[in-house]
Amino acid sequence: MTCDACLGRWPDPGDRIADLGATVAYLHVDQFFPGWTVLVLQHHATELFQLSREARSALIEELSRAAAALHAAFEPIKVNYACLGNVLPHLHWHLIPRLEGDPAPREAVWAVPHAAVRLDGPARAERIARIRGHLSG
Repeated sequence: MTCDACLGRWPDPGDRIADLGATVAYLHVDQFFPGWTVLVLQHHATELFQLSREARSALIEELSRAAAALHAAFEPIKVNYACLGNVLPHLHWHLIPRLEGDPAPREAVWAVPHAAVRLDGPARAERIARIRGHLSG
């Protein structure tokens, strides 16, 4: 199957944080929740059970590595993890640091009405570098 993730049309390649091996981490376009990151599997699959045990293990290790980097970079109260796939049927995870002062700490990010926060070039580059710096350590 060919999807927008496989064709390189999603997420925006300019938002790439790092290639982690089985996955690539991207900064989510909406930074209303600072640090919101998307971890995208590098080959097409829609379900975890479609992966071999080794591939699932690699995915979970990379998910944990990305979450640890977000925790170090933003010091959240909690990192939320979401793997849905009903909009884009390609395995990907949303990692969302939930910070002190979160406007709706008990709500899923999709349920929080807000204007999208789109960082300009330098601010976006700084946020990507901030996360990337914690991935390399």
